[in-house]
Amino acid sequence: QVQLTESGGGLVQAGGSLRLSCAASGRTFSSYAMGWLRQAPGKEREFVAAISWSGGSTLYADSVKGRFTISRDNAKNTVYLQMNSLKPEDTAVYYCAAAFASKRLGIPQTYDYWGQGTQVTVSS
Repeated sequence: QVQLTESGGGLVQAGGSLRLSCAASGRTFSSYAMGWLRQAPGKEREFVAAISWSGGSTLYADSVKGRFTISRDNAKNTVYLQMNSLKPEDTAVYYCAAAFASKRLGIPQTYDYWGQGTQVTVSS
């Protein structure tokens, strides 16, 4: 089992940056692909970014490509999401998630474990 705890959310102006962190418990962190997903009020949860267990492969939603960067440090059991050039439409609760699978990481249902989420609010 993996427990995930997000941090780093907050309020930022449009054009600003935030860095989200997700700390994982358990010895098998490096066995999981990791993802960031988000949910805005009144909308379904959507995929943002994912990274393979080794960190050698990443995947991004078109809406964040070129602005967000996902990375991981397996020695620290932590995955990060660097968010630059933030827009008001990026406002959402951001969730960290872990997946046994290495495919279909763009689909929320692929993920096996979820954190509680951290709020990101971008003001215009």
